[in-house]
Amino acid sequence: MARTLDPVAHAVRREAFLDAAQRLIQTRGYRQLSIQDVLDELGASKGAFYHYFDSKAALLDGVVSRMVEAATTALAPAVADPDRSALDKLDAVFTGLDSFKADRRELILELMRVWSSDDNAVVREKFRREVIAAMTPLLATIIRQGAAEGSFATASPDHAARVYVSLILGANEAAVDLFDAHRRGAVGFEEVERTLAAFWEAFERVLGARPGSLGFRDRSAVVREWFDVAAPVAQGGSA
Repeated sequence: MARTLDPVAHAVRREAFLDAAQRLIQTRGYRQLSIQDVLDELGASKGAFYHYFDSKAALLDGVVSRMVEAATTALAPAVADPDRSALDKLDAVFTGLDSFKADRRELILELMRVWSSDDNAVVREKFRREVIAAMTPLLATIIRQGAAEGSFATASPDHAARVYVSLILGANEAAVDLFDAHRRGAVGFEEVERTLAAFWEAFERVLGARPGSLGFRDRSAVVREWFDVAAPVAQGGSA
């Protein structure tokens, strides 16, 4: 007789693997992490691991996917708040994402160091699709409200939301590239600010928002806090 799968037990055990992987990525780094490290952390067998994941990249994908889901869940209450204006809600989305990342700083920094690797191309593409699927409905709700309130001037809020998510992903990709370049001493923080300011201007233009109304100019301090961690590597130092 075939064994009946207990979906609750299956989910709990899978979460245990993801928890272990996340801890090890933060403490050892993703490049140094091996599947055997995860097995040793949990006292699990290879067979148990491959029941849930088919590779180290699949494990990373699971960690990242869980983060996308958790971030979206954390943002939903602010978006649904009937007492907030659309501008307040959009600000809550970005400040909420800032807080979410700050609470996971070591993990985010490590992911940024390995994100652009060719080995992680499939993970990056899946992340992009998951963010689009999760964030577009939230932003569409905000943009529709903003159009009704007169804060935004866009003929198609739903389409604008899709474009807006693409801009967020583009800004995220640019920030990762700049982080690496800044760490190597290839660009200064002034270039980082100019590049991201161009994205912030595009954010306002897509929505037809009044320049400065989205408060992006106040985000330089948040950006600098992250990039200060990426201080240029000294000549002859290790990366």
